[in-house]
Amino acid sequence: MEKFRASLARQGLVRSTDRAVIGGVCAGVGRRLGLTPWVTRLLFLVTLVVIPGSQFLVYPLLWFLMPSEDSTVSVVHAPSR
Repeated sequence: MEKFRASLARQGLVRSTDRAVIGGVCAGVGRRLGLTPWVTRLLFLVTLVVIPGSQFLVYPLLWFLMPSEDSTVSVVHAPSR
């Protein structure tokens, strides 16, 4: 699991700690895509209307899988074995 989280961190997909409203998932995804957190949250809500219920699975899954910004400093800069 840590290798997967480190891979996400290297790709720039991390949960935001300073712009988080709930878990920082939308802010992290928005940062990775070059969007503001509010635009990402709006798109998330629009997809909730288009595909009802999917976000109740996707958001918690991303919250669990995406590393936090705080934890990525040590993961990304740690020497590989």
